[in-house]
Amino acid sequence: MRLSRSLAPVTAALALVLSLPSAALAPARADDSAPAPSLFGAACRTAVEGSHVVAYCHNPYVDTDRVRLHIECARWWDIDTDSAPVDTDAAMTVKLTGRCWKEIRSVWISHQKVR
Repeated sequence: MRLSRSLAPVTAALALVLSLPSAALAPARADDSAPAPSLFGAACRTAVEGSHVVAYCHNPYVDTDRVRLHIECARWWDIDTDSAPVDTDAAMTVKLTGRCWKEIRSVWISHQKVR
């Protein structure tokens, strides 16, 4: 058997693969038109000590995140509070504080994308 006859099937297969369009070789995706999700939102840590709350929010993304601290007090007569909104630019860390007169029931941070 000649060397050229044993290489003929390999050569034909290689020619077939190289002539295929690149889309046929790429793995199929569900939807090529869907844009990638944009990353947004500062990462926030809260600490409650007695009736005082401290929150640190760091924004690792490019878009500005407007954050607010919300405090729900445990007593019915104690006034719940919301902090003023603070714009957290890219690579910036902000500190938010608040308090109740007595115990704190819950604390959360709201995020708003600044256009």
